[in-house]
Amino acid sequence: MTRELTYTQIGEYLYPNLTLPETEEDAPMGKYGMLRETFLQKHHKGTYNSMLLTGRLTPHLREIDQQAEEQVDKIVSDLMKQNGVNEAMKARDQMGWVQAVNSFTAQAEEMVLAEIVYK
Repeated sequence: MTRELTYTQIGEYLYPNLTLPETEEDAPMGKYGMLRETFLQKHHKGTYNSMLLTGRLTPHLREIDQQAEEQVDKIVSDLMKQNGVNEAMKARDQMGWVQAVNSFTAQAEEMVLAEIVYK
């Protein structure tokens, strides 16, 4: 399948009329999607440029962001169950509960960054 290019003349030069496909969502990108984009820009420039030019970058970043968010939530939930961190502990020792959840979140994010975002 070949597409015929059209051009616009500006001065002596002909510039191709290229446009990116319109995105479905204008919602801001999440934390993990932005981290993935930066990773691709710095370490996989060819892949980044190819995905950007073909319109596959934004859907890819949104998918990575969603997967990472879901995985972090699942890991934190599992760690809370394994360590007995629940609503009873929250009522009994609020600061201890916050410390435990923050620790679990940091552990989960470290795993997700290595397995999903920086892969």
